[in-house]
Amino acid sequence: MEDSLIIMIAVGVLALVAGGIVSWFILKKGLKSRELVAIERAKAIVKDAENDAEVMKKNKILEAKEKFLQLKSEHERHISEKEKAAVLAENRIKQKEQALAQKTEQTQRKQQEFDTLQSNLKNQLSILDGKKEELAKMHSRQVEQLEKISGLSVEQAKGQLVEALKEEAKTNALSYIKDIMEEAKLTANKEAKKIVIQTIQRVATEHAIENAVTVFHIENDDVKGRVIGREGRNIRALEAATGVEIIVDDTPESIILSCFDPVRRELARLALHQLVTDGRIHPARIEEVVAKVKRQLEDEIVEVGKRTTIDLGIHGLAPEMIRMVGRMKYRSSYGQNLLQHSREVANLCALMATELGLNVKLAKRAGLLHDIGKVPDDEPELPHAILGMKIAERNKENPEVCNAIGAHHDEIEMTSILSPIVQVCDAISGARPGARREVLESYIKRLKDMEALAMGYQGVDKTFAIQAGRELRVIVLSEKVNDKQAEMLSFDIANKIQNEMTYPGQVKVTVIRETRSVNYAK
Repeated sequence: MEDSLIIMIAVGVLALVAGGIVSWFILKKGLKSRELVAIERAKAIVKDAENDAEVMKKNKILEAKEKFLQLKSEHERHISEKEKAAVLAENRIKQKEQALAQKTEQTQRKQQEFDTLQSNLKNQLSILDGKKEELAKMHSRQVEQLEKISGLSVEQAKGQLVEALKEEAKTNALSYIKDIMEEAKLTANKEAKKIVIQTIQRVATEHAIENAVTVFHIENDDVKGRVIGREGRNIRALEAATGVEIIVDDTPESIILSCFDPVRRELARLALHQLVTDGRIHPARIEEVVAKVKRQLEDEIVEVGKRTTIDLGIHGLAPEMIRMVGRMKYRSSYGQNLLQHSREVANLCALMATELGLNVKLAKRAGLLHDIGKVPDDEPELPHAILGMKIAERNKENPEVCNAIGAHHDEIEMTSILSPIVQVCDAISGARPGARREVLESYIKRLKDMEALAMGYQGVDKTFAIQAGRELRVIVLSEKVNDKQAEMLSFDIANKIQNEMTYPGQVKVTVIRETRSVNYAK
């Protein structure tokens, strides 16, 4: 029994050992298969990772190439812009060098001409000296021959020699003067243009155009009834006293004064102002106020004349002339205020006289008084230039000033250098754009055409013609036009104006590009 039990235990132990060994082999085989699967899976993961890495590498290389190409393109564009700017700067420098070379050449040419003229003068003087020696020898021989042959006295012989010498010297002098005059004619036109252009550029002008009507403003329309009066007697009395047509219509808070004579129109305006301020408006009061204002206006005219002469530095004018200068304030010529025109001509004459080395005060005096014949009290049937000359002569003005007044429209012959200067300055003042009504419409149309021409370009927002059409300002949109394009736009507009439009002087084209950044704090 015990033996069988031991055998059973031994068999159980053996079975257990055998099962453990079998289980160990089975487990080892399973682990090996799992290890192989894991290895295969790891290899697959590594291979996928390598493939992904290769793809990422290719993508990075492509991105790097694109970035390189982009940076290369920007660098080339930047270099191209710098090269263009350098070329433009080089062209400007070349142009300046050419201009400087031309000026240097002109200076050298003038120096050569001066040297040639000086050499000719020396030659003429040497020739003249030689002639004098020959004449001296001839003189001695003639004295001897005349004394022997003709029996003339020494004084008679001397007289003949002196006459011969005078004729020869006169011939040489005339020849020299002719050469100088021919040279002066060659350069006179150029120098005259230069002086006129410099004078026009240096004088500051104002644009004042007189109208034939004056608008008198009132506080309310109730005043109109008092101005008209019962059955219109007040307005009739005012029109009769002043010679001005008074128009009272439906225009709110205004009364229109119409008259071709600015003096009478100003008289009516001042009288109406006093009457409305005082409030007492009736025919007797109207006549009293008009007479009082007329005296005040005469004093005002004299004061304007004195102030004008003081401003221009002109002294010693006769009282009659001062009064006429003051009356110019209330006169117009083709719509241009006469006093403003005369002051402008005076300043222009002073500038030209300075350039030519003439008497500046006398030139300014002639310029101020050149249209004095347009404002006399009686206005006889004479051209205003002749009438002004007679008035100036009556008041003992300088003869050169009188000739300049009378000759500025070629009614008489010019005998003074001031006369052509006054004539030219009068033409400059009257012919500038906007000065006179007869050219005002064409002047305004030209400015509008200039603005419309610039508006035709892309990116232009606004255009303004200023400085009487001498400058065109173009405002562009910053998001559509960059700085380089703005520079080209200015050049293109200037060329188009030059090729397609007619204008005096020159037009400055200014392109303005403004960048603004706007944010709001809330």
